[in-house]
Amino acid sequence: MSDEKKPTEEQSRRGFIKFWAGILGAIAGAFPVLAGLTMVLDPLRKTGSKGKLVRVTDLNALSNDGVPRVFPVMADRTDAWNKFPEVRIGAVFLRRTDEDIVTAFNVSCPHLGCAVDYSNSSEKPEFFCPCHNSQFELDGKVKNPDSTQSPRGMDSLEVDIQKLEQGEVWINFQNFQPNKPEKIPLG
Repeated sequence: MSDEKKPTEEQSRRGFIKFWAGILGAIAGAFPVLAGLTMVLDPLRKTGSKGKLVRVTDLNALSNDGVPRVFPVMADRTDAWNKFPEVRIGAVFLRRTDEDIVTAFNVSCPHLGCAVDYSNSSEKPEFFCPCHNSQFELDGKVKNPDSTQSPRGMDSLEVDIQKLEQGEVWINFQNFQPNKPEKIPLG
């Protein structure tokens, strides 16, 4: 009777093969799942807080009159497997004052990301967003908080002082999430 309950050699071999086939199948199936999770979670891992140090122009290109000018921001961009050298990644307003102080603002409106413009036609020069008529002072602050939809002032960008002393304007370029009261960098 004990011989009948004992599995045959053929049954033992099949059990062994089934067990290892299941293990190997699970391992093989885990690769696409992990690859998919990595793709989905990758943007969450990127903080985007650093920005990118980019040369914009020479200091000589800015006049001392304090009038802001728009400059394109050109840099290498990598997208998955492709590398695009020297493409436009954004634009900035640069303003130089008498003391050779340069301020930089991202041209994207903090409300919805529209392109902010500069107007020198009013009695007091200002930045304005044509999409929703928000107005900003030359220092980037909201001109009239009660009449604007913008949750914050224009997004200032850091200017590299050491490069400025060498006669070049380099900025730490980055974009920020629109319609948030605080500056949250995009990845």
